[in-house]
Amino acid sequence: MPRRRLPPFPALLAIGLVIALLAWLLLGDIQGFRDAPPEAQPAAEADAPRVEVERREAETHAPTLILQGELEAQRELELRARQSGHVEALPVAEGSRVEAGEVMLALAREELPARLSQAEDDLALARAELAGAESLLSRKLISRPEYLRLQAQVSRATAELAALQRQLDDTRLEAPFPGTLDRLDVELGELVQVGEAWGRLVDDSRLVAAAWAPQRDALDLAAGLPAELRLLDGSLLSGEVSMVARRAEEATRSFRVEVSADNPEGRRLAGASATLAITLPERRVHRLSPALLVLDPDGELAVKHLDADDRVVQTRVTLVDADLETARVAGLPDPVRLITLGAGLVEVGERVTPVAPDSLERDTDAATAGTGAR
Repeated sequence: MPRRRLPPFPALLAIGLVIALLAWLLLGDIQGFRDAPPEAQPAAEADAPRVEVERREAETHAPTLILQGELEAQRELELRARQSGHVEALPVAEGSRVEAGEVMLALAREELPARLSQAEDDLALARAELAGAESLLSRKLISRPEYLRLQAQVSRATAELAALQRQLDDTRLEAPFPGTLDRLDVELGELVQVGEAWGRLVDDSRLVAAAWAPQRDALDLAAGLPAELRLLDGSLLSGEVSMVARRAEEATRSFRVEVSADNPEGRRLAGASATLAITLPERRVHRLSPALLVLDPDGELAVKHLDADDRVVQTRVTLVDADLETARVAGLPDPVRLITLGAGLVEVGERVTPVAPDSLERDTDAATAGTGAR
């Protein structure tokens, strides 16, 4: 049987060196793992986040408060009889214009003139008796109580005469102010009792629009503020705030507001609906996109901006007014370094790198273009 030939000596030496090197490496890693943890590698500092920042200054703005209301006549009076009697005349037709002091309803006077004449005679007699009693009293020919009794008769006769005169005047019911006899509920010959309603007088030469303002808006309202009334047909009436209630309505916690406006054309508008646009006092506000508004931990509106050290600050603001494109807020520093892009990616107190407007969008577009080219 032939004998196996062993590898040459140089090959055996090479194999032994490789085995020794592997053993050394293995034992070194295990020893290093057991004795001490590997040293931490220093982390490279990350770049500060980039946000788009724009310097904004406050501007003067007069906000407008929009309310829905109802138009009322400036003056409206339910006409009631102050004296009973039969209707003798109706000088004014229903729907007609009347002037102050014009007679609208006449009641039959019946025996009132005669009673008034008798009362005048009774008063004249009482005064004559009192005059004679004064002469007798000075000569002590009449007692003091008797003199006072005659004096009381004069007072009673005077009061009775005045009451009869008032009853006689109340048979002629006059308009207390200029207006329109909007309703007439009696006919000739009809008996009217004291306190009975017989018509309605309306003065709509000036209109009052009444509405309810939320309590958050009522603080800025005051008499004299300019306002416009928009009617259902789109026409406008110019006026001003004439009254703001001092106490809120309990059910809604809102305040009654009245706006007065002239009705030069005499249009029939009382009782109709109207939109009130009240111009509030001017305020200093910042104009920004509604998308930049955030909620702070208390659920209040806030805006993120930068301080002098490029750190993110969140300031609570008051929304003055807003539409779909623009919000006007009060409460920000003036001027303010407003974060217009990237505010949602940074935290309050974080240091950032501010860039000019549109820079982030240009960088994004360039990166997208480079990726597409590759």
